[in-house]
Amino acid sequence: MSTLFNPVTVGKLELPSRLVMAPMTRNRATPDGVVTPLTAEYYAQRASAGLIISESIQPSVQGQGYILTPGLHSAEQIAAWRVVTDAVHAKGGRIFAQITHCGRIGHPSLYPNGELPVAPSAVASGEQMISFQGPLDHPTPREATTAEIAGIVEEHVQAARNAIEAGFDGVEIHGGNGFLVHQFLADNTNLRTDQYGGSVANRIRFAVDVVRSVADAIGADRVGIRVSPGSPYNSIVEADPVPVYTALVNELAPLNIAYLHVIEMGTRAITKALRDAWSGTLILNPHETMAIFPATADVAQETVDSGIADAVALAVLWLANPDLDARIKAGGPYNTPDQATFYGGDHTGYTDYPTLEEAGK
Repeated sequence: MSTLFNPVTVGKLELPSRLVMAPMTRNRATPDGVVTPLTAEYYAQRASAGLIISESIQPSVQGQGYILTPGLHSAEQIAAWRVVTDAVHAKGGRIFAQITHCGRIGHPSLYPNGELPVAPSAVASGEQMISFQGPLDHPTPREATTAEIAGIVEEHVQAARNAIEAGFDGVEIHGGNGFLVHQFLADNTNLRTDQYGGSVANRIRFAVDVVRSVADAIGADRVGIRVSPGSPYNSIVEADPVPVYTALVNELAPLNIAYLHVIEMGTRAITKALRDAWSGTLILNPHETMAIFPATADVAQETVDSGIADAVALAVLWLANPDLDARIKAGGPYNTPDQATFYGGDHTGYTDYPTLEEAGK
């Protein structure tokens, strides 16, 4: 039986524990999508995680969906991320970059030419983006042409190359939470009738194209994918996700990528189906029941004990506890997260959470 503190292999990395820091958007980049030295401090504080998966990073200008989120498509952005990865590695840590194209979850105000966001189909989310001026309705996006889809795949490839140049140990393709890859997979956001829509084989094609192309560019052992089957986040509807996601993992399996990362939202039956279908490393953000949200340290240990996953990704606990591994080993106590400072702002609620040692406990 494995515990949270047994090592596990993830691609070319041997992780010292199965305790992963999940991606968490913190909206603390500059308006040009450049991370700051404060971001380097934030991640370095949490370098004792078995693996850090970064916040969402847009692969292109049009991939952005929120204000003050970072990119990996300019020389300045790459150089700034190098400061972060150097800081994490100096503390003995490991860090993957999560590459996220937001698709229809965007707004013309984010783009210099004011164009519409691009998506599989012209279906609006019905939701809003928080801007500097207040909430703005997501517009109806523009349906991508097949030629544009090939270009977006290449944007992911270039962002992955940029991530390696910036010192990341690998990349995670975000295929969940209602963003672009998920929009191709889901029933209500993909109404296409070409090779990217309709059948299950067609709806998974974009995700497979992205992962395969990125793996070819930087090595499969440096690539993971995150999915959230059955999640309604960002107004996604998936009537029957199991056939879609088992088909997806069956297509990805021959690539021998580093891991499959599953976000669970009361969807344990789907997780079990994917565990049965996936022979590689599976990282789980565990929520067998939404009655326990966010996941606790006890839930994390139970998840690994059960064998449903090889490693566990926790979010809020890492946000509020930079030394989470030490706190779990000690049985707590845990800092209380301040939800008012989750998004945007300065060091408050970002780099000022104390360790056990700093708190004198």
